[in-house]
Amino acid sequence: MSHIYITARHMEGGQTLKHIARVKWSRPSTGESGETSRSQMVSWIDGGGKARVRDRDGSEVLVHVVHVNPPYLRTNANNESTDNLLSLPQY
Repeated sequence: MSHIYITARHMEGGQTLKHIARVKWSRPSTGESGETSRSQMVSWIDGGGKARVRDRDGSEVLVHVVHVNPPYLRTNANNESTDNLLSLPQY
């Protein structure tokens, strides 16, 4: 299974990582793209899927699931929690 890139975010009820409700994504290896809910993306990553975000300098950062209630998405760069998802364009 090839990885995907999360390319944009839709926020509901606030502006923190916990408020990302939907994401747009693309899979360069196949040309596929789509939109999915946060819970669907959490399930996909928990099932072994790999999602990444491109940093402003072009490097790639892996997306992880924070397992709280409800779970949400976060990136970690160099073993530090980062806000790369919040840097993505909103829609």
